[in-house]
Amino acid sequence: MRGSFLGRRLLSSLSAIFGVSVLVFLLVHLIPGDPIDNLLGERADPTDKAEMRRCMDLDQTLPVQFGRFLVNVADGTLGHTCPDRRRTVASLIGEALPSTMALATSAMVVALILALPLGIIAALRPRSALDATATAISLAGISMPAMWLGPLLLAIFYVGLQWLPGPADQAGLAGLVLPSFMLGTHLMAMLARMTRSSLLEVLGEDYVRTARAKGLSPTRVVLRHALRNALVPVITVAGIQFGSLLAGAVVTEKVFARPGIGTLLLEAISRRDYRVVQGCTLVIAVSYVTVNLLVDLAYGLADPRIRVQ
Repeated sequence: MRGSFLGRRLLSSLSAIFGVSVLVFLLVHLIPGDPIDNLLGERADPTDKAEMRRCMDLDQTLPVQFGRFLVNVADGTLGHTCPDRRRTVASLIGEALPSTMALATSAMVVALILALPLGIIAALRPRSALDATATAISLAGISMPAMWLGPLLLAIFYVGLQWLPGPADQAGLAGLVLPSFMLGTHLMAMLARMTRSSLLEVLGEDYVRTARAKGLSPTRVVLRHALRNALVPVITVAGIQFGSLLAGAVVTEKVFARPGIGTLLLEAISRRDYRVVQGCTLVIAVSYVTVNLLVDLAYGLADPRIRVQ
């Protein structure tokens, strides 16, 4: 049963990755206009245009182009850049991905640090002033647009107070504070509300009432017995959302002028650089699917009922 569960999840993950590859390949080729004119300009020399077209395999049919894309995925290069064939798309992504991973990880840490106390406080005092305050903070986190929150944080902590570095200096841990807070705010709001609802449900279980009847302190009842079970769905969703942070970092990277895979993808889209767009999208899709798979497997191991579904 465990082997079939793992096999089904692996098969669905590979199918999702292949589906994303096909969809992205078709979409970038359906965009109207000539990408060569976009890259070189309409007045470029016809010889240069023809060479660029050969470099990008645009002189081939779509099935041939897709076949070469799959070959480039299989050999790990994801294709070579044009017109400089000395660089691979994989090397470009390899330079940008660590920055995005650091941002996504720190944003998840910020989200959990803010979400768990808010959710716990709201669950322990339901329908109270504390609950209303925590709910209001969560709603504010969901409602604030990233394009508004980022400049606001810069105006307060960089321009006004000068406590933290701005877009000109994003190196080091200090440079991660503002972009992490911006990226983690929306996720914080969602995790806080989930923590509240999950903990409220667990606090009504029989084993929690039994622990209270034994005379255990309220703190031990909550932290030792109730919270551990209440955090299972919270951690599951947090793991799934971590993959989406990689794609969601595009706006944050642009606001704070951070290098990363989001910025690389956006620049490739503006240039209509097909190979870089396909490579970035594939890496994001693989990251998202991999995190989903690991969370799914961990949840299946923790709850045997899921393995038989």
